[in-house]
Amino acid sequence: MTRRGWTALAVLVTGAVSALSLGNALYLYIALLLALIFVYAFISGCWARLTARCGQRLSSASVSRGERVSLAVFAEHRCPLPVSPMYGTFVYNGQEQACVFPARPFRAQERRLPMDARHVGIYQAGIRELSVSDIFGLFRFRVPLKGEASALTVLPRPFDIEKPGMNPGDDGSAALARTQEDYNAPEDVRAYRQGDAMKRIHWKLSSRKRELLVRRFETPAPPDTLILLDCDAPRGGENVNEGRENLRDALCETAVAVARMQMEDGSPVRLPIYGKRANEFSSDHAAGLTLLQEMLAAQPFGGGEDFARVLNLELRRMRRTGAAVIITTRLDAQVVEGVTSIRRMGPSARLYLVTYTPEAPEYQPYVTRLQHHLVEVCYVTPA
Repeated sequence: MTRRGWTALAVLVTGAVSALSLGNALYLYIALLLALIFVYAFISGCWARLTARCGQRLSSASVSRGERVSLAVFAEHRCPLPVSPMYGTFVYNGQEQACVFPARPFRAQERRLPMDARHVGIYQAGIRELSVSDIFGLFRFRVPLKGEASALTVLPRPFDIEKPGMNPGDDGSAALARTQEDYNAPEDVRAYRQGDAMKRIHWKLSSRKRELLVRRFETPAPPDTLILLDCDAPRGGENVNEGRENLRDALCETAVAVARMQMEDGSPVRLPIYGKRANEFSSDHAAGLTLLQEMLAAQPFGGGEDFARVLNLELRRMRRTGAAVIITTRLDAQVVEGVTSIRRMGPSARLYLVTYTPEAPEYQPYVTRLQHHLVEVCYVTPA
């Protein structure tokens, strides 16, 4: 019962008591009229509630950041008696919005609610509550909803960047040549072709088969591009509207941009995720980019490993790494030490610093130290 219903009930009781105590017919008529109104309101409200149905559907369950998606909500009831419009509460990204469905019986009413995919992540979108009321507003009944709110996945949108370079001799061709000269890893033999090196001829087998046979060796995989993403809570942006969300978007989109650039050429990419939801991405073809986008969208960015420790843990992977790309919002002495240690292990290194203040004086000593160790430093300013 609503507040108006309790007020009407108080008037009804007062009228009934006054009619019985004073014997005035006017009070009795008022009490009877209010009683009829209460009966009609209760019957119509219950009828509408018992026959009400509601459904919802997202136009797309997954969109790129910056795109728009709409939620279609359907509601109907089968009560022929006049009732008030149905009221619902729509929830998206923690924000609520009221929506109204006209009271037309036996006809489904549809409302399309537009939503802007402003930030990367997974958000619940849908009707949280739906209620129906009688025409007098005395009773309000909550309609049970079938199913939960839909999950909208907002994927990071990559941008164009310069391809990370590798050190001389680490572009894959040198590694291939070294493996071909390694006689401890033969794979097969084949017939001799003009131009083959004499030292690759399998002399014993050739004499037995009475034809020249050449050793074939395993083709080595090209060096990996290792992407190290800071999955801790972003640092900075406190004085900017939606600053933390924008920093997170920039972190994810920079990682996706680097991965896309490498995988378009068939280069293998590895991205270990040391966040609250630990995971690891590994692929060498562009078809795996969507999986990486979904993994980053599901990452809450907070509560994971300290990024300086992550850099030290990943030193064990440097043997197969041709280029290391570090993406972070923090630049301090521990991070600089970790990056320089990676650089000393051999691979080329590029650091992307995601910040609103790239010219901040506190960054300059660290940037100078990184550049002294031949680490390329790039800045990404969130949109």
